[in-house]
Amino acid sequence: MLSRRSFLTTAATAASAARAMGANDRVRLGIVGTGGRGKYLMGEANRGNIDWVAVCDVWKVRQAEGQKVAARKGGNPAAFTDHRELLDRKDIDAVIVATTDHNHVRVALDACAAGKDIYCEKPMSSTAEQGPPLVRAARAAKIVLQTGVQQRSMKHFIDAKQRFFDSGAIGRVNMVRTIWNGNSGYLEKPPAGMERKPDDLDWDRWLGHLAKRPWDPKMYFNRFAYWDVSSGAQTGGLFVHQVDVVHWYLGLTKCDSAVASGGILAYDDGRDAPDNINLILRYPQKVMVTFEATLGVAEEADIVFSGTGGRLSIFRRNYRFHPTGAKDASADVTMDGARDEGAHMDNFLDCVRSRKDPNSTVEHGHWGAMACHIGNLAYKAQTQVGWKKEWDL
Repeated sequence: MLSRRSFLTTAATAASAARAMGANDRVRLGIVGTGGRGKYLMGEANRGNIDWVAVCDVWKVRQAEGQKVAARKGGNPAAFTDHRELLDRKDIDAVIVATTDHNHVRVALDACAAGKDIYCEKPMSSTAEQGPPLVRAARAAKIVLQTGVQQRSMKHFIDAKQRFFDSGAIGRVNMVRTIWNGNSGYLEKPPAGMERKPDDLDWDRWLGHLAKRPWDPKMYFNRFAYWDVSSGAQTGGLFVHQVDVVHWYLGLTKCDSAVASGGILAYDDGRDAPDNINLILRYPQKVMVTFEATLGVAEEADIVFSGTGGRLSIFRRNYRFHPTGAKDASADVTMDGARDEGAHMDNFLDCVRSRKDPNSTVEHGHWGAMACHIGNLAYKAQTQVGWKKEWDL
């Protein structure tokens, strides 16, 4: 009888052989979760040398929408409600996991067992305990797993790392502020007529491992307002992008401890996750990282590295580096961002073919998600929370 490790290795070897037989080096794709983000990622994948084999969603309306996106590439994929049926397909090389946060690890673990490469939306995990088992499974199966923190593939982010961090120009950094206020996506409301669950929507399958509960259109259409399905709303949805850049630039992984505060201060609309939150994380490399987020205001998003050699402000639109001692902005170094989020999907598809590590590995996905999880734990406990050994890799 095969052990789980032997099974995973065998599955991965079989999947590699199947990839080598693909016509014209085309990657054969499936996707689990064809809501708004899933369809967006399908559009990015359509730029590449791919074929769509299957789509999966718990709502048949969204299955059909995913098939329409695939049709733009000339595909006519099969449609499934159960992701395991999609993963049983031998003609799929890789799968995009774009479900709600709480289902990421369940689907990704099944994909590892099936020997499929994975593009997993952020945050990779939805609780602190989920990350290490997925990292072990991906390693054992020798799959490519790209986490959807697309900044790692954007040109101006790569340029800033090389210019200011690899060169040492920024000097010693002890403090990084991250800010993401006013993201309107976190105030979504259900469409009219959704008080009654659609007959072709499998609500119990969407809930997954969560306790059974009656149909809740608010939870389904605005997952970011609820702890169970969003990894802490603005932490798991927004901070995860920004702290990943901090980890990347400064070579950080796990923090020592976290404190947090906030609350439901503006939108008492049934949500249980905070609409205002502040985190402070301390790292053993003598680095402090903060996060602030509030809803209902003009959007601003920034990552600010304060170094002895200068201050870097960077996010998706651009970056600006102000050298220490400069008297005015004439000395600033700037670069506009191309907003080419598709470069991250391109990198994933290239790695499926080459078997190289992607720009955001399963390990990167774990450390970035864990920064959110420890912050969430500190918020819930309203006290300082320290790192636990079981979160190590």
